[in-house]
Amino acid sequence: MVSQSAASTSGPSELIQPIINKTAHEFDKTTLDALLARRFFFAPAFEIYGGVAGLYDYGPTGSALQANILDAWRKHYIIEEDMLELDTTIMTLSEVLKTSGHVDKFADWMVKDVQNGEIFRADHLVEAVIEGRLKGDKEARGLKDEPVVEEDEKKKKKKKNVKITAIKLEDDIVAEYESLLAQIDNYTGPQLGELIRKHNIRNPATNNEVSEPVEFNLMFESNIGPTGQIKGYLRPETAQGHFVNFARLLEFNNGKVPFASAQIGKSFRNEIAPRQGLLRVREFTMAEIEHYVDPLDKQHARFAEVKDVKLTLLPKDIQSEGKTDTTQMTVGDAVAQKIVDNETLGYFLGRTQLFLEKIGIDPSRMRCRQHMANEMAHYAADCWDFEIQSSYGWIECVGCADRSAYDLTVHSVRTKQPLRVQQKLDQPRKVEKLDVQFDAKKFGMAFKKDATAIKETLLGLEKDKLQCIKDELANGKSSVKCADGKSYDITPELVKIEPITVTEHMREFTPNVIEPSFGIGRILYSLLEHSYWAREQDKARGVLSLPSVVAPIKCLIVTISQDAELRAKIHEISRKMRRIGIASRVDDSSASIGKKYARNDELGTPFGCTVDFATIQKGTITLRERDSTNQLIGQVDDVIEVVSQLVQGNIDWQGASSKLEAYSGVQDVEE
Repeated sequence: MVSQSAASTSGPSELIQPIINKTAHEFDKTTLDALLARRFFFAPAFEIYGGVAGLYDYGPTGSALQANILDAWRKHYIIEEDMLELDTTIMTLSEVLKTSGHVDKFADWMVKDVQNGEIFRADHLVEAVIEGRLKGDKEARGLKDEPVVEEDEKKKKKKKNVKITAIKLEDDIVAEYESLLAQIDNYTGPQLGELIRKHNIRNPATNNEVSEPVEFNLMFESNIGPTGQIKGYLRPETAQGHFVNFARLLEFNNGKVPFASAQIGKSFRNEIAPRQGLLRVREFTMAEIEHYVDPLDKQHARFAEVKDVKLTLLPKDIQSEGKTDTTQMTVGDAVAQKIVDNETLGYFLGRTQLFLEKIGIDPSRMRCRQHMANEMAHYAADCWDFEIQSSYGWIECVGCADRSAYDLTVHSVRTKQPLRVQQKLDQPRKVEKLDVQFDAKKFGMAFKKDATAIKETLLGLEKDKLQCIKDELANGKSSVKCADGKSYDITPELVKIEPITVTEHMREFTPNVIEPSFGIGRILYSLLEHSYWAREQDKARGVLSLPSVVAPIKCLIVTISQDAELRAKIHEISRKMRRIGIASRVDDSSASIGKKYARNDELGTPFGCTVDFATIQKGTITLRERDSTNQLIGQVDDVIEVVSQLVQGNIDWQGASSKLEAYSGVQDVEE
């Protein structure tokens, strides 16, 4: 008998269970960026032509990772929740986006260096400079702070590329700066201008003054057809495709609510100064859900399934106080205490928390931040962002909003199509309604060509909003906001709103919409950062601990030598795996086993099978787990079945260990 070892003979045995220390080395963004570029997860688009800021191409690994995240998303939401999936057009009519408010309001505030014309997004510039001053204060006080990170040597991230000068600040200035940062998302353009003047915010690179903030619409404009008469835009979100198809969706669902539509697709935003890699791009993949619900009943049938899910909450009132203190709370408690507005919104917050954890996002680096007053759309009842912490700070990756009935109402008013739900009542009922009456002559003279739009807006309002207008009219006048975003003042001599009693046989209402919206690129990048670590014994050996559900390659298959029979065997095993849907990768290079494993650990490959001479004689192969490097052994078909169960999530590594024997590091084979 002669002993020949299979894969990683220097690896762990059944007697030595290594302790995995993923924090032995500090996170190094430069090293991770180099790995992602070298292994072609993603790269700047048109790189050989010099590239274009905010546009990226995904390579084989990045494409597979994104596809697997989306597959997990489809199963978690569309399949499990029985949602109606859509695929609507990217090119969108100008009229649609005019009605939704995007043409007039989909903008960010930008400033320019008054000397060289360099452009910055105003809130990002203020945030970067203030953060830099606070870091300088910490240095002056001898306090350790997180290192400033850079995107690469040629093109540094402006928000973080602020020269840090160790200058001690007065305590009240530090408090003011910290309060400012906590509310940075709540400032309007003019308020940002005041902050820039008050705190002497300048271009960090040149120290030049910057201009007053001006609005910049973020949509890409285009023309449809050869004449250029039909104006369009590349969609900035997928949501409007849902709303304009609501009548068909409602009919498909037999006229019943609640139900949800879902869509995965590309969206486009002409970002002012994209400098944060995949976190701020001009073309990106979104996954959006529009859940239609009765405005009088926002309970959710499956709420009990998520009521005990814990969320890390940052409510709006805490932010308004200039603080960022978070609270751990279950979904059930958050809804019961009205911190989260309703059950359906709470349900999706819980489901989103579970989804992000499932694909590998670190729950300790995730929080739900509630929108403050200035951030909140005027029609929204409540809105929360799932923010994920990375080397770029806290980044919004998922938004969960209660959009009320706004979208369907404005499209219905504009098109005169009834985007409403009709429910037949079991028994006729008498209900109190508010009846709107117009003095046609005076109303027409007062508003001329706008009169019809204002009438339609008023007639389409729900009772509670009409009551508000009625109360305001009692005091002299009220303001009505139409679908085009314009507001008009009405007075009692033009409009009268009176209560009436009517008998209803049919209830008719415009459903409210709860919208979870996912930025897939941001989630993907955050996942890469959260998954990356280096072996304790060798800082150069990077590992991506991607869960098998999203890992681009599920299993590596290698051989210990270049023997022709062994090389044929690994390709045969790979074909078997691929036939049953396991994405496997053969490495038949002449590199050492350790090298083969190391470079696939960089790709996040969770499992590896090694073929040796015992495979030919006994039909056995070893199975290696990425993080622990532990190995098991079994018959080829048994190992393939275990890998299949691992990939499907039916068992974990402990479960695999109960099905296969521990590998000691050597196998006996006959000469």
